[in-house]
Amino acid sequence: MEIGKQSIRLEEPVYVESWASVVGKKEGEGPLAVFFDEIETDDQLGQNTWEEAESMLQQKAARLAVKKAGCTPEDIRIIFAGDLLAQSIASSFGIGELDRPLYGLFGACSTMGEALSLGAITLSAGHGERVLAVTSSHFATAEKEFRFPLGYGSQRPLSASWTVTGSGACVLNRKKGKVKITGLTTGKVVDYGLKDSQNMGACMAPAACSTIAQNLKDFGREPEAYDQIITGDLGYVGQQILLDLLEKEGYQAVKNHKDCGILMYDQETQDTHAGGSGCGCSASVLAGYILPKIACGDWKRVLFVPTGALMSKVSFYEGNSVPGIAQGVVLEWADGEVEES
Repeated sequence: MEIGKQSIRLEEPVYVESWASVVGKKEGEGPLAVFFDEIETDDQLGQNTWEEAESMLQQKAARLAVKKAGCTPEDIRIIFAGDLLAQSIASSFGIGELDRPLYGLFGACSTMGEALSLGAITLSAGHGERVLAVTSSHFATAEKEFRFPLGYGSQRPLSASWTVTGSGACVLNRKKGKVKITGLTTGKVVDYGLKDSQNMGACMAPAACSTIAQNLKDFGREPEAYDQIITGDLGYVGQQILLDLLEKEGYQAVKNHKDCGILMYDQETQDTHAGGSGCGCSASVLAGYILPKIACGDWKRVLFVPTGALMSKVSFYEGNSVPGIAQGVVLEWADGEVEES
């Protein structure tokens, strides 16, 4: 059921049946290490190229999520997958081997929210029993695609984020699961005219504010109605901008905000500057940390808001700004009622 200006309330919830996370060596040295399913000690995963390594990351996460659901790839009706690379080659070369119907998505680092949203809409409309949502990113492929080859040894400004080497996958089911998707808020492109691609947190924060504020208005909720409001990869710079913007929208002192890019790394010891980013950032934190917290009832309701910077090599070199987008997904504990506040 459509509510408000940008949201959907699912009259029959869609369930997150299983989830899996696979991350790289640096991520396995961070504060969330114990939560991930697999940590790769070789960031190239034995492949010939970084791009092939990212495809392998995504395929591993997808196969593990399917296995944890107690099914086979043949039981997946549709896969919704995406990454940061041109023509989404990490997904097409990795997930293609599962031989299932595929929708390739691009929402930059917000792609996991897009995949979950479209998967939930598909199942709620009765199209199949199970779908798979999966995204990935890789530090080396992102540097190669958008910045400088690793051998160049360029200096990174303190506002820059560190692209997460990782992948997260979720199997969605119409009938069973310990976490349910009860609502969606589809984001709009928000462009404040910023052109600094090394400060993506600032570029994406306005979009995060737009989606969060619209979700609260559409559902008639205050921020406290959620145990956590978790953005994708704003990092330390973007988080402060988001909180300032929410205050201007009338939401004072939002204390229940977390950011996957901040959670991923230890700022003091890992030299990742503003925090983590990439499609694999929010996806692996979702699958490794957020969903288990909801499944056991520690958190009853979470607003998951992956954020994306909608730039390309062409747009950057032509001097364009970096628009942002954020996709909102309402996740709830499936074993109990959640009180409105």
